[in-house]
Amino acid sequence: MKKSIPDQWYQQLRLPVIAAPMFLVSGTELVKNCCLNGVIGSFPAPNARPIEVLDQWMGQLNEELGEARAKEPNRKIAPWAMNMVVHSTYSRLQEELALIQKHKPQLVITSLGSPKQVVEIVHEYGGLVFSDVSDLKFARKAAEAGVDGLILVASGAGGHAGQINSFAFVDTVRKFWDGIIILAGSISTGKGVLAAQAAGADFAYMGTRFIAATESMANYEYREMLVEATQEDIILTDAFSGIMCNMLKPSIVKAGLDPNQLEKKDKVDFDTMQRETNAKAWRDIWSAGHGVGAIDRIESASAIINRLEAEYQEALEKVNNNAAKFSVIPVN
Repeated sequence: MKKSIPDQWYQQLRLPVIAAPMFLVSGTELVKNCCLNGVIGSFPAPNARPIEVLDQWMGQLNEELGEARAKEPNRKIAPWAMNMVVHSTYSRLQEELALIQKHKPQLVITSLGSPKQVVEIVHEYGGLVFSDVSDLKFARKAAEAGVDGLILVASGAGGHAGQINSFAFVDTVRKFWDGIIILAGSISTGKGVLAAQAAGADFAYMGTRFIAATESMANYEYREMLVEATQEDIILTDAFSGIMCNMLKPSIVKAGLDPNQLEKKDKVDFDTMQRETNAKAWRDIWSAGHGVGAIDRIESASAIINRLEAEYQEALEKVNNNAAKFSVIPVN
């Protein structure tokens, strides 16, 4: 059976955008304000430590967004999503699965492992599961596990990035997958959102653009660095987690390291994300995608989404006008 976007979501969304979950950046304020402005907000579960804090975050989002919907029933208020690491080294997995059963988020995003356990729990209460994948092998595995959506993490994405061109990734996956596709990688404008749809995706996955939001947990220096950075300031390296990540060179230099002398981390261990002392590489050395050049100011999530919507509508009008010029005129 083809997996598709729930009809209800079309009434809740202003744009086909998911504000991507970002380690040490996405918290309840950013998620809530994205949702209140019609864009799906998400956060990675390891941002909420200890597990009791995660319980509070999930309950808070359900309560506050529920109250907003009751107060303004005609307002477009998007669902929120939680991102889970399902890698075998992640010791908090079972506790997080229990909280999913308790709070029942409409959308759960899985990363770095098999989504099978998550799919079973979330489908039982009627939610959706999207799984992020960076190559075709993992895309096929996630599809076989029964997920509803595939998040194609293409080249140029912030943080853990794939190495496949975004358009080629969508085209290839569409050969074996007719479900929901979410495209990630270098999307920072409304024009990029429309391009993702034109390429065959249903949603754009946008992380870097929302790091600069005033509601993010990123510190001011990180946000300022994003405003000043260009694509030339991004380096793809496996030195910090053992998996290729796009990181900001200026933050690496600031931490006293030489971007040209980095060595691969020996062991991939995502359980270290629970321990604050081991989060230093992500707290002090910052990630960003190739779309960083489109960021020119620090502003609220509401202002970002308003700009995205204006850019999207302007691009749509331009595309429609250009397409009309290429319309085939029937020959009598």
